[in-house]
Amino acid sequence: MYIFALKMTFLYNIAAYIGIFLLKIISLFNKKIRLFMNGRKETFSKIESVISKNDKIIWFHCASLGEFEQGRPIIEKTKDQFPNHKILLTFFSPSGYEVRKNYELADVIAYLPLDTKSNAKRFLKLAHPEMAIFVKYEFWPNILSELKKQNIKTILVSGIFRKSQAFFKPYGAWMRKSLNTFSHFFVQNKASKQLLNQIGFNNVTLSGDTRFDRVFEITKQDNRLDFIEKFKHNKYTLVAGSSWQKDEEFLIKYINNSATSDEKFIIAPHNIEDKGIENLQKSILKTTTKYSDKNRNYSAQVFIVDTIGILTKIYSYADAAYVGGGFGTGIHNILEPATFGVPIIIGPNYQKFQEAVDLVKLDACKVIDSQNELDEHLKRLFKDVKYRENRGAISKNYIKDNIGSTQIIIEYMVKEI
Repeated sequence: MYIFALKMTFLYNIAAYIGIFLLKIISLFNKKIRLFMNGRKETFSKIESVISKNDKIIWFHCASLGEFEQGRPIIEKTKDQFPNHKILLTFFSPSGYEVRKNYELADVIAYLPLDTKSNAKRFLKLAHPEMAIFVKYEFWPNILSELKKQNIKTILVSGIFRKSQAFFKPYGAWMRKSLNTFSHFFVQNKASKQLLNQIGFNNVTLSGDTRFDRVFEITKQDNRLDFIEKFKHNKYTLVAGSSWQKDEEFLIKYINNSATSDEKFIIAPHNIEDKGIENLQKSILKTTTKYSDKNRNYSAQVFIVDTIGILTKIYSYADAAYVGGGFGTGIHNILEPATFGVPIIIGPNYQKFQEAVDLVKLDACKVIDSQNELDEHLKRLFKDVKYRENRGAISKNYIKDNIGSTQIIIEYMVKEI
């Protein structure tokens, strides 16, 4: 087994260098990969310019934007609980880094270096964190190995594990070794805890998902948007958030063929590039207006949100919500509309998202797989106020019943740091 692990480590390191070489070539032709590679050139200099040898550091790592939202409540509490520590925040993906590179509660925000032995050693020498906090997943063998060698306390928060992962396969011994780095696992569900227990990890706490704390706090802030109030004008409004083309095809057919004049629609597409917005607007036969319009038509029936950063606030105005992505790789965040007490509609690809599975079972979230299903459910939500309000109340109570994960994690950190 030891020989096998050595071989796998050797092969992994060879593959890492080959991958870096290929990414450099691809970056010449792909904007996202170019951001991915060029951003990493600044990582070490950023850390050196802000972190000194005597600084106390707590390091948070998030793969992308979704993981950042899970880690955000912990970062906020950490800032209050450990005011003398600096916070280092790293991202793997440009979609997280580019959106949150100016996040005010982190002292340093950078890309995670690519996972080579030399990068791992240099990164941890410069950052020297007292604790490393990985959000949900991201298991990089060289970085985890170096954390273990340096006896740096490392925890996983809002973790989620599945039987299909290599850790739980007969051939997964090499990957399981990486898990030995973690001082503690804070997981989202019982299944994850059981899977870890089965392979010998008992340093596991079922704490839930920190995103519940995040979205619950959102309801306490000022979510008013004057232009949305003007558009809604106290009428029933469906908000379609993070919609993809397939989602929009269903919604547009309903709007064009079945919607009454008393229904309003706000569509916040996942793709807000000019061409995509133009095609979306052309396909809608009812009156439309856009966020970017100099003179918005507030009497229009459809409002297209061709900007980012305001969808959460818009959900506070929804009578019902359609959350996109369910006809693709998976749904987007359904906790944001749920926290405002809104009944939710999604496409069929949701099984990897525990909150969606839960809300579907509770009948607060409706899964649609055809035009007829969408049409029938939208008509019912519009006409049956009691049904709509009951589904919304279930959503809101589900959020309230699942808060508290952040406090569990912070209490652990206070004992360990």
